[in-house]
Amino acid sequence: MPTKKIAFVTDSTVFLTDELKAHPDIYVVPIVIISNGEEYEDGIDLTSEKLYEIIRTEKEVPKTSQPNIGKFKTLYEQLKEEYDQVIAIHVSSKLSGTISSSMAGKDAAGFEVEVVDSYSLSFAITSLLERGLELSEEGKDAKEIANELRHMTKGQRNLILLSTLEQLFKGGRMSSTQFVLGNLLKIKPILSIGPDGELGLKERIRSEKKATRRIIELLKASAEKYSVRRINIANANAIEKAVALKEMLQSEMPNVDIRIGEVSSSLAVHAGEGAIAVFWNI
Repeated sequence: MPTKKIAFVTDSTVFLTDELKAHPDIYVVPIVIISNGEEYEDGIDLTSEKLYEIIRTEKEVPKTSQPNIGKFKTLYEQLKEEYDQVIAIHVSSKLSGTISSSMAGKDAAGFEVEVVDSYSLSFAITSLLERGLELSEEGKDAKEIANELRHMTKGQRNLILLSTLEQLFKGGRMSSTQFVLGNLLKIKPILSIGPDGELGLKERIRSEKKATRRIIELLKASAEKYSVRRINIANANAIEKAVALKEMLQSEMPNVDIRIGEVSSSLAVHAGEGAIAVFWNI
């Protein structure tokens, strides 16, 4: 039997390498960013530079919204004409309703799509896409690939270091008292998205330097236990921090491949400028 042509759909929380950007079978549906009553499509009509300017100057924090069902329906109707099968890999369902819109869109289009919850975002989706493409090239069908990717999500790990508490405060996720105390004590929260896709607090550390050292300790322990081969570093307009972290990690783990990428605008809205996140698989 001939190999069925497979398309991969994702959303703009993903980090796309140059290879993935150029791949003809990858389609990205943008998250919507809302600021001062204006709606922007992530990665299309809102640059990261403009977003950071908004974050710095506006009192009201921008908000994000999942793509509407019609956006997915239109895409799936188009893909129905061009492909035999589709795999959709999306940001965690605990963090966004994007996956629900995707599923409703495929139903409205009357097209069978294998929808995979990444239980994460950014580089975690990147790794799933890369593995999915490898399996597709090996001749696996969409169901086989999707099942392997679902299994792969169980080994995803991540740590997120916020540079500032301001976005949490502006977004209503932190009280004014917590905000003031956190700033006075120079608290740097390390967050993590758990296996269920829920974002939670892992540790509170005094000073960014100590928090960075703690991330390196946790990564090193995981790499030694599970023979980690690759670490991905995402940054929110903090390339110097990302490069410095990469250099420190490489001195501790010289045999691990380390990549750096920028978070999308839809993630920067919540993480704030200066945030750093590391992603790896065990």
